[in-house]
Amino acid sequence: MQPLEFIKFTPRTNCGECGYAACLAFAAAVTKGGENPRKCPYVDPSQFGDEFSSGKHGKDGLEGVGKLLDDKDVELVAYLKRKTSQIDFATAAEAIGCTWSGPEKDCLLLQYFGRDVEISHDGILIDGKDVEDPRDQILLYNYVHFAGGDKPTQEWIGMESLPNSISKIRTLRVYCEERIAEFFAGKTDLLKKIAPQLGAEALKNPEQSCSAAFFIPALPRLPLFVLFWDEEKEDGFPAKVKVLFDQKVLDFLDIESLVFVCERMAERWVELGK
Repeated sequence: MQPLEFIKFTPRTNCGECGYAACLAFAAAVTKGGENPRKCPYVDPSQFGDEFSSGKHGKDGLEGVGKLLDDKDVELVAYLKRKTSQIDFATAAEAIGCTWSGPEKDCLLLQYFGRDVEISHDGILIDGKDVEDPRDQILLYNYVHFAGGDKPTQEWIGMESLPNSISKIRTLRVYCEERIAEFFAGKTDLLKKIAPQLGAEALKNPEQSCSAAFFIPALPRLPLFVLFWDEEKEDGFPAKVKVLFDQKVLDFLDIESLVFVCERMAERWVELGK
């Protein structure tokens, strides 16, 4: 059975109860990586006979799943790269807040969490180097392909206020908000100290009653507003983070890419804090 066949037996809500961020990832884990289908509480294994019974699973586990997903990412990068070759960068630059390098190089120049990005018709460089993770390429190509829209208004909303975001709220919380909160609990000063390396600006007097607040231009027209409440051990309150988005955010990226932006922010913040 293939992943796209198995996924029909899942709820297809990306609830994450199985431990995977998406139903497709779980379907790939079961059919290609030997994962136990019973990890999804909504799947009835009796529907499959002995196809996924004990001893008949693959041996690659998550490694096998990763290979499958990596292949799909590479295919998508190749497709987006071909599409990008048709874009007039000189015309596109202003709408997405980028700088056009001029006709000699014909590149889009921008900042991505404080890092220099160069997007050409031949590929993408970050800080002058080839991009290691194809998901970064997918994100950046998507940003170009969305072609921009109205400028951000800085009217902030949570992901729960965005359409079709129910399945992504938990992913955002687990892989971004909770990750930052847990790592920087009791370390507000460190959080503030390294924030500028992300291109972040700390607000001196945030209106919210939080320990720190940051305005972060993840991409030129994609600002994030990050609120951090440090832990209060005496009162039993753990550290907490809330990420807010400009109400125009979906003019610049889709929900899937938006969640990945936040995951990348959390990864980079934690890496800088180690």
